[in-house]
Amino acid sequence: MFYIDKYGFIQFSFMRFFAKFVFVCNICFLASVILRFIELSRRTTGNLDSAIPFQPLESTIIVLGYSAIFFSVAFFCVFMYKKLRRKPVFLPAWVVMTNLLMLPVQVWYFFFTNF
Repeated sequence: MFYIDKYGFIQFSFMRFFAKFVFVCNICFLASVILRFIELSRRTTGNLDSAIPFQPLESTIIVLGYSAIFFSVAFFCVFMYKKLRRKPVFLPAWVVMTNLLMLPVQVWYFFFTNF
């Protein structure tokens, strides 16, 4: 999040923070999809209890997971803008690839499935 520039001043990198936030949202998206399948399978057997007994945690995971598509689109737009402008983006490659690969998965899940 913070880095020291060539003059010795501490600088805040918004893109690094945003990439990590989108990564956490993508993990919550995967967890919310898994929770949805668990809840659907439990309801077919007649069990109406939630998968996670602590309801605020489950709600937070679901809200972050379902809002991840908006953050992923914003990350993609900002990342592509910086790349097209040939500005340096100091991010780990695995975070960028994970965030960019999750976007088509989210688009498929939200627009082309009927769960």
